[in-house]
Amino acid sequence: MLPFRDENPTRNFPLVTIALIVVNTLVFAYMFSLLAEGEQAFRTFIMRAAVIPASLVGRTEIPAQIDPEWVTVFTAMFMHGGWLHLGGNMLYLWIFGNNIEDIMGSGRFLIFYLLTGVIATFTHVASALGSPSAEIPSLGASGAVAGVLGAYLVRFPGAQVQTCVFFIFITIIRLPAILVLGFWFVIQLLSGVASLVPGAVAGGTAYWAHIGGFIAGMLLVSLFAKRTRNRYNEYYPG
Repeated sequence: MLPFRDENPTRNFPLVTIALIVVNTLVFAYMFSLLAEGEQAFRTFIMRAAVIPASLVGRTEIPAQIDPEWVTVFTAMFMHGGWLHLGGNMLYLWIFGNNIEDIMGSGRFLIFYLLTGVIATFTHVASALGSPSAEIPSLGASGAVAGVLGAYLVRFPGAQVQTCVFFIFITIIRLPAILVLGFWFVIQLLSGVASLVPGAVAGGTAYWAHIGGFIAGMLLVSLFAKRTRNRYNEYYPG
């Protein structure tokens, strides 16, 4: 299933959501402009600005990394490894982020986004230590975006989401967010558990970052949402 639009109107302009999409896209363009200088320049940038779990907790030392190294927890959130990686994250952020920004306000939403991204990163770091993944750079907005998805599931479970379903033929159907996002989370959880099996290969996907970010979003949304009732908080079409 691939969502491409929700039917959940907002009343405020999603300034931060759009800004995050723009910044992620610009960083991606910069990263791939480095390929003009050779693949080594591209790889050096990744090693410098991405999160390397073993290095972040002091188990190994990567001299090329940003100093102080904790800054990579934030820089890595704006880096992507390819068009599909960027496009998938930004699509989900665009669909679901505007509604969460609407109920929080732009300032709170930005803090929420970064905080869930940090929690997601450290969830991944904890799951990676003791495995070969601890030496592999981790990058992407997936953890922070997962926080947005978790928040959306809590606040708008019945909002209708137009979704492409790939089964023999491509079909567009309307599904409640609880099914779309619940299905997404179950897939991440099953994949994350499978990645912990000795000898398993995660395939380059930080599933536990997704899981950690999603749960963090579910738990923190009520703390960050404005106390005044938003007229769409109870949006639940029949």
